[in-house]
Amino acid sequence: MSDETRQAFAHPAERSRASAGPEPLDRIMLRDHLREVEIGAFQSERGVTQRVKFNLVVEVRAAADAETDDVDRILSYDTLIEAIDIELAAGRVNLLETLAARIAERVLAHPLAARCFVRIEKLDRGPFALGVEIVRSAPERPRLRLLDEGAPHPAVVFLSNEAISRPDLSALLDGLEGQGPVVLCVGPADGPVPRAAHPMAQRRIDLLAIEQNAWVLAARDPRCVVVDSRTELEWAMRHGRISVWAPSKLVLDSADPPSATGAEALAQWLAESFAAARLEFHGGTPPKAATVPVVVAEG
Repeated sequence: MSDETRQAFAHPAERSRASAGPEPLDRIMLRDHLREVEIGAFQSERGVTQRVKFNLVVEVRAAADAETDDVDRILSYDTLIEAIDIELAAGRVNLLETLAARIAERVLAHPLAARCFVRIEKLDRGPFALGVEIVRSAPERPRLRLLDEGAPHPAVVFLSNEAISRPDLSALLDGLEGQGPVVLCVGPADGPVPRAAHPMAQRRIDLLAIEQNAWVLAARDPRCVVVDSRTELEWAMRHGRISVWAPSKLVLDSADPPSATGAEALAQWLAESFAAARLEFHGGTPPKAATVPVVVAEG
């Protein structure tokens, strides 16, 4: 068997390696992801689902750094799975080629993606697999998106210390949970916060005081999961989860951080950064002006 034939039937990673340039890129891959899909141009394929297998390989622009173990600095595996989920949910298609091209386009919207190999196979058309494989390259200047079009916009909810200690906190969360993804924001616990002579040190102390209180909230209800990275926040938003925001990482890593470190100001910055559906306050001091709808809860 020739090398070309062997590569054609091997995993797309083989094709990626064989066609690599003089400076090979790192790769991430999704292997043998099975879904039940209604797809196909034949009448016999309408109104029924069939098993479809997805294999994706993405070459990434940034090499993995042994010193930086940071999920926000890599292309997440969730990006590949979500690209498939979004395109399957967008509507029925007739051709595997069309679906593969749409998935590749969505993956390549990520700023770190350089090339994307997509193989899709139908497994139920006979005692064999029928499929296509495509390769697409990203433009030199990829379009940076905070969230994909159509992604859910969260409710950013600020909870005062009084709200955190409410005996009916679970009931409050029940009401929020049915309204889509929720990001909970808190301030520092009651009591003095250590003071430092340098403003940068004080900024970190203030942020850490907020994060300590985030863990206090998390201990009150298992739905309250503390997250600190943009990747975790986006995943939770897409899955309609409740998150408790630990702000240090996003604030300190941001190229355009908020000027204030007050808890309510940070909640507003997060809500506006993610184009939140609303910024809801249970206690605290709501902003006088915001680019997202502000709701002050009663009680």
